[in-house]
Amino acid sequence: MDGNQLKKRISVAAKREPADTVIKNGKIIDVFNGEIIEGDLAIVDGYFAGIGEYEGHQVIDANGRYISPAFIEGHVHIESSMVTPTEFAKVLLPHGVTTAICDPHEIANVLGADGIQYMLDSSENLPFDFYFMLPSSVPATEFENSGATLNAQDLKPFYQQPRVLGLAEVMNFPAVLNAEDDMVEKILTAKCAGKKVDGHAAGLSAKDLNVYMSAGIRTDHESTTAEEAKERLRRGMYLMIREGTVAKDLLQLIPVVNERNARRCLFVTDDKHLDDLIHDGSIDHNVRLAIASGLPAITAIQMATINAAECFGLEDKGAIAPGYKADFILFDDLKTINITEVYKDGAAIVEDKKLVIEFQEPAVTETERLRSSVRYENLTENHFQIPLKTANANIIEIIPNSLITRHIIEKVETNKSGNFQVSIKDDQLKLAVIERHHLRKQIGLGIVKGLGLKSGAIATTIAHDSHNLIMAGTTDDDMVIAANAIKDMQGGLVVVNHGEVIAALELSIAGLMSDRPYQEVYSSLHEINLALNKLGANNNFNPFLTLSFLALPVIPELKLTDQGLFHVSKFKHIAIESI
Repeated sequence: MDGNQLKKRISVAAKREPADTVIKNGKIIDVFNGEIIEGDLAIVDGYFAGIGEYEGHQVIDANGRYISPAFIEGHVHIESSMVTPTEFAKVLLPHGVTTAICDPHEIANVLGADGIQYMLDSSENLPFDFYFMLPSSVPATEFENSGATLNAQDLKPFYQQPRVLGLAEVMNFPAVLNAEDDMVEKILTAKCAGKKVDGHAAGLSAKDLNVYMSAGIRTDHESTTAEEAKERLRRGMYLMIREGTVAKDLLQLIPVVNERNARRCLFVTDDKHLDDLIHDGSIDHNVRLAIASGLPAITAIQMATINAAECFGLEDKGAIAPGYKADFILFDDLKTINITEVYKDGAAIVEDKKLVIEFQEPAVTETERLRSSVRYENLTENHFQIPLKTANANIIEIIPNSLITRHIIEKVETNKSGNFQVSIKDDQLKLAVIERHHLRKQIGLGIVKGLGLKSGAIATTIAHDSHNLIMAGTTDDDMVIAANAIKDMQGGLVVVNHGEVIAALELSIAGLMSDRPYQEVYSSLHEINLALNKLGANNNFNPFLTLSFLALPVIPELKLTDQGLFHVSKFKHIAIESI
């Protein structure tokens, strides 16, 4: 803002000249006092200039509808939507979300600093505000092979970018606990740059939270129980209440929120598939779910707006007030939050629930590996053999709609060669994670229970956090076919049945995102869901997103990396055989 713009804003506020736009006859949601107020809203140069009685060059009649600040997504991995930032914005805007705090952790684990730069460049100059937190843990642990390594010096130049707000979810708790040099340097570099530091406190005790807070980590989105949520609030953390595609924690956590602590709570989705974003929404879904659970509507709106803005130091966002950006939404009812219009910088961007502007895809300089990131040797059935000397095995058991898994021990069958034999009856399937970045010929094998496949195999290059190839199957030959199809596409999702690829979604950007319009990606996802039904997959959760988190070695209890079966609480690999 220059001097002339400031003078104009003051002049409009003082009623010496008319506003660009005036909104009349609306019920304004005051997020500061938790009240509904009335008055004209004066807008100039994309900012609110006053509330009261105003005249303007353009007058918009709100017709008695509620006027709320636009919603803010507090923590999200765009890559989980499988579309580019441009397409992601097109999906979120009709749901009233105009700002997102993003963590490019996924693409950074594949491409390193080049991945971060791609996300910054591809989200520039859009009618949507993308902010970024820099990935803190690439790789997430030393117990898997990722595509890149990022140290403090690699991250430091990015803090000069105004849309970079801080250091993203610090998930390597042992590195913080032991004050390891690189982790300390990462935190200090962010703090010295005046930036924020996000947490990732999955399974941490109250004593562990003391360590996080002492290190300057101020947020967490991994609470799954009310007691965990209370502990974080007691320690002074911002509580991020997550409702994504796999991790659905809102109903367990929302009873903790009350009039005394609500301003320390905000909403996030973390990881949400494109089809769920289209069907259910983004942060608007969290708001509706919270209201349906008994939370006062204005409290829920505070959490989706001003709380998130204050958490990240966005001083001109999250409120309908003079000096704040004119990002707002209109809706008829405080219970349903049925959003009809969305305004960005004072201009209508969604009318009658539909986008009314054209998007220009930002120009991006592509690096060589952006579209050639899937590399591994040709696989055969021999690569998937699991020799067993005992009748009992350590098995990963899926908990529906949770990132957490159970470690169970069950009796398993073996074939004549002494190798594990898949059991459809007992729902014991083969699981494999294959290093796909540097041709290291590393394959981790395990047994998974809970996917419910009756035939075939599924495979994807979306495998948090290192994003190696992960697959589960009932037969070795279908798993081989799936692996070959993934390599041919240079990443994506594949469903194979009886030796044939019956559905696929190509994700050619780092093996994580499609370069196609979101409508085409959505159509492919629909075909994949139909194919999963043919395999008999468990329909109580999203099989592919659940599969993608079975390789995440920072969330309890048992996971699989390309180096083998990993016990999270013991922080070490264990054998498949159980003695």
